[in-house]
Amino acid sequence: MLIAALLLAGAAAPIAVFVVGGDGSRAASRFEAPAATKLPVSGPVQPKRKRVPRRVPKEIRGVHVTMALASLPGRLEQYYGLRQYGLNTIELDVKDESGQVGFVSRHAPGAAAIGAARRYYDPVYAARTAHGLGIYLIGRVVVFEDPLLAKARPELALRHADGRLWLNSAGLSWVSQYDREVWKYAVDVAESAARAGFDEIQFDYVRFPSDGDVTSIVYPGRRIEPKATTIRRFLQYATARLRPLGVWVSADVFGLAATHELHIGQNPAALGRTVDAIYPMVYPSHYRSGEFNLPDPEAAPGETVGLSLADFQRSVGPGGARIVPWIQDFSLGRTYTLFEVGQQIAAARAAGVGGFLLWNAGGVYTTEALRPR
Repeated sequence: MLIAALLLAGAAAPIAVFVVGGDGSRAASRFEAPAATKLPVSGPVQPKRKRVPRRVPKEIRGVHVTMALASLPGRLEQYYGLRQYGLNTIELDVKDESGQVGFVSRHAPGAAAIGAARRYYDPVYAARTAHGLGIYLIGRVVVFEDPLLAKARPELALRHADGRLWLNSAGLSWVSQYDREVWKYAVDVAESAARAGFDEIQFDYVRFPSDGDVTSIVYPGRRIEPKATTIRRFLQYATARLRPLGVWVSADVFGLAATHELHIGQNPAALGRTVDAIYPMVYPSHYRSGEFNLPDPEAAPGETVGLSLADFQRSVGPGGARIVPWIQDFSLGRTYTLFEVGQQIAAARAAGVGGFLLWNAGGVYTTEALRPR
């Protein structure tokens, strides 16, 4: 696909974006991004601490951007340029599934010490530019899936009974949900983003493992308590450190976390009393046949998203955390066009939740889906 090649090759602006028509056809359109601005060299000077959180958009309309894409010259500005279609939010990787951190900061010395902190982008520049354009900036921090920390600090890693490093189905290692050193490491990274000017910290992989031989895991420092209690205690620790810096705190959760007990420590009712927002990953392709009595949930994106969000609203209850779903903007079992993406968004709007974020691992988005209602 041309657009994917352009994104990965780091082509200069303007960027090509596939706009999906209502009839399902795809046509390449172009938008002119703002002229690329040279990123300043990060120095020791930090922006003033924020005391009052930035106002959250009434309806979040945003996309996810990886740190690798943000490292390409002018690419972050191109994503900011999607505001002409209606975008008002960017979720940018601060720490991803590989364990890498997108920038070096004195507030996260642990990441620098193990070589996890890289120079993908300048966080102060990213935040200032976003705010200058009226864009709300969310920093994504992956917590417990962390191969780099597990390798550097094996005493913190999940293991088998014979001492071997435990790996999930993708061959990636995790660190202990119970260890306060792990908590501090992740929240130090989050604090560095908060101090750089990010508006919200969104914790991902804030759970116990869900795949691989989970029955064989030996957890360092394990406590005898429900998994949901452990995850909530971590988020309470995180919010206590981050809220004084003037940022909102949120968590990504599985789309079925409010429908089934998944045994990964994600209890939306408890989380809804702990964080400011919950982001359910309600991708229809991830629901098995028969879920919600639908023969093929992926073929019924609107119904799947609507029914899943209804379960989250019942679980979180009135006055709980804001609910903002992740919307499937990619094709897996079947081709998704503007029609299917639009059905999911319509379901989210009908549910009265706080907006939506589009997910596409390659960073290629259906721009027309970002239009305000």
